[in-house]
Amino acid sequence: MKDVLAFIMAGGRGERLMPLTMDRTKPAVPFGGIYRLIDFTLTNCVNSGLYKIIILPQYKSQSLNEHLEDGWNIFSHKIGHFLKIVPPQQRTGTDWYRGTADCIRQNLYLIERYRPDYALILSGDHIYKMNYKRFLKYHEEKGADITISLIEVPVESAHQFGVAEVDDDFRIRGFQEKPKKNIKTIPGDSTHVLASMGIYIFRTKTLLDILKSGKEDDFGRDIIPRLLDTHRIYAFAYGRENRIADYIYETLDDGERSLKFEPKTRDSTYWRDVGTLDAYWNANMDLTGVDPYFNLYGRLWPVHTNQIPAPPAKFIFANERSNESRVGKALDSIVASGCIVSGIVRNCVLSYNVTVRSWATVDESVILDNVTVGRYSRIKKAIVDKHNIIPPNTEIGFNPKEDAKHFTVTPRGIVVVPKGYFKEEG
Repeated sequence: MKDVLAFIMAGGRGERLMPLTMDRTKPAVPFGGIYRLIDFTLTNCVNSGLYKIIILPQYKSQSLNEHLEDGWNIFSHKIGHFLKIVPPQQRTGTDWYRGTADCIRQNLYLIERYRPDYALILSGDHIYKMNYKRFLKYHEEKGADITISLIEVPVESAHQFGVAEVDDDFRIRGFQEKPKKNIKTIPGDSTHVLASMGIYIFRTKTLLDILKSGKEDDFGRDIIPRLLDTHRIYAFAYGRENRIADYIYETLDDGERSLKFEPKTRDSTYWRDVGTLDAYWNANMDLTGVDPYFNLYGRLWPVHTNQIPAPPAKFIFANERSNESRVGKALDSIVASGCIVSGIVRNCVLSYNVTVRSWATVDESVILDNVTVGRYSRIKKAIVDKHNIIPPNTEIGFNPKEDAKHFTVTPRGIVVVPKGYFKEEG
């Protein structure tokens, strides 16, 4: 296999995720009960057999650094594997990273040191499963200088992405960065566009030549449009080409190819940029339910993370002297270790060490680590950040005007409680 060096961009401010990003960079935001956003990109690297990874943080990275040091110290330097955290070092000037291209340019010395055949450039804040080996194989088959992974999105979302125009061979012939008018839709489908996922693979020589000869800051806005006529730039059709199951079958020790091992196909087409609070809440809700849109429970593409030592979750059922029974149950929910549930939880994601006290109800909510929900409290469609002790009889998510006096309320009506807002139990 050709040598690949993976760069993961992990410096996002995540301003649209405030207050969740008040004290942490976007890739360090907790997700899915026990994970951080960056775990999904790192998992894709490891499950694809790519073990040379460089993380490029920037803003408020301490939480991210601690997570990586505690949970991702799994690489063997003796056989050339590594995960390196490389902060901005002002090697080429006094500026912070001005964009994706400038970020790599300021770290070109790492490419020159390791001299890989290819450079894989990834974002550290997207939720998806992808076999990067297929991406590389496709890139080689096309004889491409640059390959970009694209996904179909509704045309009304085009302004959030780089939008590509492709020919019959999927060579990219046009590229618009976050267009607001004259949007190039998919031929024959005026309702969708091909959007960049922020996943690039470059021939190393091509990347070095491009970044040394210019001063552009961003791949999507500046470099890709300029190179369309001079370089072979191809589109990788995510979903159509990203067949995780085939790769899994090939790696089974006994050669077994029975269909009983096939993961759900929707996992190979799922991709979310959780750049807003509503998108973050939606993506967490996609994990719940009988048949989730994104499955965390597949054994053949496990999602790796830092596991915190905590006891198993506990659910309480008892009768008290008041003859009022209390029932602890969680329905269509994900409940992490250390949780104690005496109330009722429905369609929720509970992170480590969450306590839901008797007769409390929590619906369609994301509750992060070390939160206590007091007795008789009602919470609905909320995101509650870490270290909150919510007093008894508190209501969140039922009165938007009242909630807006104290908390962030999203356009969809999701109430976001910042870290440590409720200090003491009443």
